[in-house]
Amino acid sequence: MKKEHLDRQFYKTVLTIAIPVVLQNLISIGLNMADTIMIGKLGVDELAAVGTANRLYFVFSSLCFGIYSGASVYVSQYWGVKDIKNIRRTLGIDIILGGGMALLFTAIAIFAAPQVLGLFSSDPRVIELGTEYLHIVAISYFFTSMSFAINFNCRAIHMLKVPTAINTLALVINLVFNYLLIFGKFGFPKLGVKGAALATLLARLVEFILMYLCVYLQKGHPLAAKIRELFSFDRELFTRVLKTSLPVIVSEGGWSLGNSVYYIAYGMLGASALAVVQVASTVNDLFQILFFGIGNASAVMIGNELGRRNEDKAYSYAVVFLKMTFAINLVMSVALFLSRGMVINIYDFDQETNIMLANTLAVYAIYMLPKMFTYVLFCGILRSGGDTRFCMLLDLLGVWVIGVPLAFLGVLVFHLPLHIIVAMVFFEEWVKLYFSFKRFKSKKWAHTLID
Repeated sequence: MKKEHLDRQFYKTVLTIAIPVVLQNLISIGLNMADTIMIGKLGVDELAAVGTANRLYFVFSSLCFGIYSGASVYVSQYWGVKDIKNIRRTLGIDIILGGGMALLFTAIAIFAAPQVLGLFSSDPRVIELGTEYLHIVAISYFFTSMSFAINFNCRAIHMLKVPTAINTLALVINLVFNYLLIFGKFGFPKLGVKGAALATLLARLVEFILMYLCVYLQKGHPLAAKIRELFSFDRELFTRVLKTSLPVIVSEGGWSLGNSVYYIAYGMLGASALAVVQVASTVNDLFQILFFGIGNASAVMIGNELGRRNEDKAYSYAVVFLKMTFAINLVMSVALFLSRGMVINIYDFDQETNIMLANTLAVYAIYMLPKMFTYVLFCGILRSGGDTRFCMLLDLLGVWVIGVPLAFLGVLVFHLPLHIIVAMVFFEEWVKLYFSFKRFKSKKWAHTLID
């Protein structure tokens, strides 16, 4: 009876954490897909420009993910023992680091947009359109980083209903104003890619305001800290959080930069290749949303148990999460492969680009198997125990020693088609899977980090 109760409680907690995360990602990726469809109606150059400009946001958001996910290891473990004081101090550290990162990337986007875009494409039209987009959307980076801070910490303390509702509203605002401002509907000006940027800025501003209002208007919310409480952390706590977070920041930064370098290689094949990768990546993300939920649930639940010093229970939870990942992985990989025809019919590409898209989606489907298994191991299980340095080294090895050299070999030496180059790049996932699973079996990752 006790085991049955524990099993029931385990899956109830998984669903409590995973469902809001899945919904957030479903809405976000679904609307991102709608964005690519709307921008794609303007032309291949416009789609390539926005996709290329968003490479900077991709690096920025990955670094924020590194900061907040590294710090949330502590928040999860503090929540396991209900230490509200140190949860709020850790949030203060998040705000300082994330806000600084946002200001840095805003400056890059405003003052060096053409130079950044020129790394990915030599097409003057793509650079011009991308610069227009970046100069507007960069203002949203600070609001985004502050909303992320609340979102990540709400996940760690199992309070996701309100943030999910706010995310949903913000993304609907983004979609509606995209339609109004890109195409000039219902009396609004027709602004093209500038309209897409303005819609994003408006949505991020609304999200930021509502997120903080809801935290501070909700009585007794664990994150509703006074300014003094947020920034009363001592050097010892800051050093410990930074020591755990820094490898995640370096890992996510190195990984996202490496993925952006892949785009430089793809851009050498032309604007059509950039547009195809933009579409394929968005569609692929849609089929991966369940794994984002599993990864977050595993990080929080295993972190909670490690905070209570229940190492055996944490490991048994991890085994169950990996079994879930394997089963869902098989289903979603096949589903992505079978969806290729439907995706092609959505976009107004020429025949050659359609074939390129179908082949690239097939590669994404095949490599979903190792990629998502590794994602749950990295972002869920290993990092929950503070094993961030191992994840960093393996991430950087995969991208920079395997992926990036293979991408440029495929383009510059062997002159291969896009889908073969993508397959070569994704070989890194098998290498990462082998070593991360071996690390998991060793149990060297399971550490209690709090006092």
